[in-house]
Amino acid sequence: MAAWCSIVIPARNDAAALAQTLDALDRLHGRAGVEIIVAAAGDPVGTTRAAGERVRLLWPGPSTRAALMNAGAAAAGGDVLFFVHADSVPPTDALVRIADALADPRVVGGAFEHRFAERAWSLRAINLVNRLRYRLTRNWYGDQGIFVRADVFRALGGYRELRLMEDLDFSQRLKRRGRSVLIRAPLVTSGRRFLARGPWRTFGFIVWLLALWTLGFDTERYAERWRR
Repeated sequence: MAAWCSIVIPARNDAAALAQTLDALDRLHGRAGVEIIVAAAGDPVGTTRAAGERVRLLWPGPSTRAALMNAGAAAAGGDVLFFVHADSVPPTDALVRIADALADPRVVGGAFEHRFAERAWSLRAINLVNRLRYRLTRNWYGDQGIFVRADVFRALGGYRELRLMEDLDFSQRLKRRGRSVLIRAPLVTSGRRFLARGPWRTFGFIVWLLALWTLGFDTERYAERWRR
């Protein structure tokens, strides 16, 4: 059976989180006609063990997250591409909601509401601010589960292979092609990076990057600092 939707997961040294995400994807409603592609870099043993036989596993080589997603999309056979980070869990009816949204021919793609898995008050406050941002701008972060018609993705040239802000850059271009919609159901993602580095310090750095990007400044030089 040909796939109507291809779920593309970029994974870099995320074996434990990837295993949990794949378990969650197994529970999605409407899984018929859906393929899962993991485009991986880093730990081959852990990633291969986590993926098992249930996904198509690609090894494009050391690369940015954008390059991993582009490699996964290039191998995808679905009419719809659904990008899910390795530490994120979509709602169980995500596929049904995507199909419903794309039933409107004016809709070219979109994303989900965002929520952190951890319930720390700082993360809840950060999430509220972020929610206001993306509802106003329709610029999605990658951990919101961006989905897009495959033909539109290819017409846009996929993700630009940036080390930072590739998701905002793509969603900015996406909404120029048609309606980019927000699905009002949360995709739950790990807040471990925020908690490990300090929630407000991390959030402040993201706001700084977002301001630079919005004003047209180059953010690539901050990529290594973000990875640390």
